[in-house]
Amino acid sequence: MLPLFKRIIFVILFCPFLFQAQENFTLSGTIVDNQSNETLIGVNVILPTQQTGTVSNEYGFYSITLPKGTYVIQISYLGYKTISETIVLNDNLTKNFKLDEAAESLDEVIVTEDIEKLNIKKPQMSVNSLSIKTIKTMPVVLGEVDVIKSITLLPGVTNAGEGSSGFNVRGGAADQNLILLDEATIFNSSHLFGFFSVFNPDAIKDLKLYKGGIPAKYGGRVSSVLDIYQKEGNSKSFHMNGGIGLISSRLLAEGPIKKNKGSFLIGGRSSYAHLFLPLFDLDNVAYFYDLNTKLSYNINENNNIYLSGYFGRDVFKISDSFENSFGNSVLNFRWNHLYSNQLFSNLSLIYSDYYYGLKLSFVGFDWVSGIKNFNLKYDFKHYISNNFKLEYGLNSMYYNFNPGDINPIDDNSGINPFKLIDKYALENAIYIDAEHKLSDKLSISYGARLSMFHRLGQDELNRYDDNSPLIYNESLGIYEKAEPNGTYIYDRSDIIESFTNLEPRLAVAYQLNNKSSVKASYNRMSQYLHLLSNTSSPTPLDVWAPSGKYIEPQLLDQIAIGYFKTFKNNTYSLEIESFYKTIQNRIDYIDGADLIANNAIEQVILNGEGRAYGLEVLLKKNEGKFTGWLAYTLSKSEQRTPGRTANESGINNGQWYNTPYDKTHDISITGSYELNKKWSFSSNLIFQTGQPTTFPNGQYQYNDITIPNYESRNSSRLPSYHRLDIAVNYNPKPDTTKKFKGEWVFGIYNIYNRKNAASISFSENRNTGNNEATRLAIFGIVPSFSYNFKF
Repeated sequence: MLPLFKRIIFVILFCPFLFQAQENFTLSGTIVDNQSNETLIGVNVILPTQQTGTVSNEYGFYSITLPKGTYVIQISYLGYKTISETIVLNDNLTKNFKLDEAAESLDEVIVTEDIEKLNIKKPQMSVNSLSIKTIKTMPVVLGEVDVIKSITLLPGVTNAGEGSSGFNVRGGAADQNLILLDEATIFNSSHLFGFFSVFNPDAIKDLKLYKGGIPAKYGGRVSSVLDIYQKEGNSKSFHMNGGIGLISSRLLAEGPIKKNKGSFLIGGRSSYAHLFLPLFDLDNVAYFYDLNTKLSYNINENNNIYLSGYFGRDVFKISDSFENSFGNSVLNFRWNHLYSNQLFSNLSLIYSDYYYGLKLSFVGFDWVSGIKNFNLKYDFKHYISNNFKLEYGLNSMYYNFNPGDINPIDDNSGINPFKLIDKYALENAIYIDAEHKLSDKLSISYGARLSMFHRLGQDELNRYDDNSPLIYNESLGIYEKAEPNGTYIYDRSDIIESFTNLEPRLAVAYQLNNKSSVKASYNRMSQYLHLLSNTSSPTPLDVWAPSGKYIEPQLLDQIAIGYFKTFKNNTYSLEIESFYKTIQNRIDYIDGADLIANNAIEQVILNGEGRAYGLEVLLKKNEGKFTGWLAYTLSKSEQRTPGRTANESGINNGQWYNTPYDKTHDISITGSYELNKKWSFSSNLIFQTGQPTTFPNGQYQYNDITIPNYESRNSSRLPSYHRLDIAVNYNPKPDTTKKFKGEWVFGIYNIYNRKNAASISFSENRNTGNNEATRLAIFGIVPSFSYNFKF
């Protein structure tokens, strides 16, 4: 008998050919919305009697291979009428489907038992999807629908508090999330320091959040992947929709370039609260604007091209003394090509740019920094048989990092021009992923990603004795900067340092019965970029830096196991997952580290390690007038940086300490109730354990100055965070046949006016001389309304 590993290799290499040896034929095509020709992602293509099926990919394409015969096929998608059709498969067949939106209310849209079984069988786990329709019903702050705030209601996902940027997944940092908009990297996902996200909900078609078991086509981050696709636009007729709110408004237009062949989409948003500040004799400015665009064209049955873009800016000014602007710009050209009815490909050319600008008039300088990314990727999806599918491809990214460029505002500022040294890098990867149905009960997906990172030459790089940019002062017990003993000089084509990592992925699903299954996954991932920040959440001033001579790449290993069950024909579903992950080479900062305008960042950082583990529960009601979910997460997130030798103390004496994003308990209850066609209601209830922080535990006098003494790092916590939000949607004319339709949305954020602490700071009371704690809260109760329309 062959050894086990030889049998596994035999299955991987030869099963596809065994499947093809039968007289099989392929049914394939594209599934679109009948009203707009917009492709639909994740549509279920089911053969009920065969208990099998597939789903449409990111571009609406599906393919399924079956033995010769006659079949009944069902096309089903939530919110759309189900199509049932009999087909005769005696040759390869291309069959496109157009779905009509269901006229019935949500409680009458039936999700069939067969679709349940397909979801139970799939090995993919630790992934959450939210429809834009669901997101738009959620109560939000300041009346603006927010994609990022919506995903923080899912298990395993939190943020660093109100007014903070980014989000945290399974105890990971915000910079460990890969955020993609039409495959382009978004380096900062927030507007106005976290009050809004950069994603216009009117332009978004689909989003998925991968927390574990991440497919091999994704790489470059170690915590999660948020994959967002924009709508393509209506290729049948011209339409507009938008909304007017208290502090911001939006407008989106879409229509055909050539009817049924090509379409365009353009959408814009802007806030305008700053226009009212002069009424209160305030000379400050704080606003954002962004623009989403997309062009789509169907060349023929086998070729489609897309050109999509995003441009956004935030502007923050205090009188004439301070001006701050930052934002993302992305552009992506994509070509979809169908080589055969079983082989689908997508070629993408992507440009991404994150810009940060700061002008301080009272100091007299202008600061500019940012990161540019050029990306070429070619992906293939091969539907070899109904039981065996392959995804494979390659990816090459070039980075240009500008840590900072300082120039005087005028000749009288007294500031000398200063340029931090630009950094360059090249990241390449190839991957392969297989989804394999081994039996009616057992399915697996397995694959690997081989990533290679090259730190390219820069103008100069510091040289240190023993390659150590940090010196440990044993007498004082502190780390100090080492003095460089020279510099390395490189050409741009030189390679300073190279890293290669193999990143295996594996997921297994075993169906216990028609209603439940257990799943397990393992994935290793590498992250070669690091966000230099010693705050609990990213700020626009934070700088990205590549791995290199003195910075090692982060390496993640994560395992997860889960139990999944559906009840009452998928009316209810239960997901329970447990995870454990470790991260090598997580950067930590020495006490007193200065990260701003630092040309030798290696002098203030040490490599540490991290770990996180927890239990996630998600109970959902998927159908009926009342829908929603209960999400609960019990977790722990820790980090430590031991000394490099036995004589060094490391950070926090080398002991494990809570990361700033450790939340022991996280509970979210989200519900929506459709009273009738005119009125619907929704609500969120959120509770989180307080954010870890470091407080002073004593003080001493030195030259008549009171100096606080601090406890060990992150050993205390802010008070627990909780709030209740409600929203009401009112559609005055739900049955109107007129093209113009409108609805009102009323909301109250934090209805019981909880003053959640964003931070607690300590200062000396000048009258008493005692240190006092000051609690900062961003929001109390916030009412809002908006008017949404379409025509």
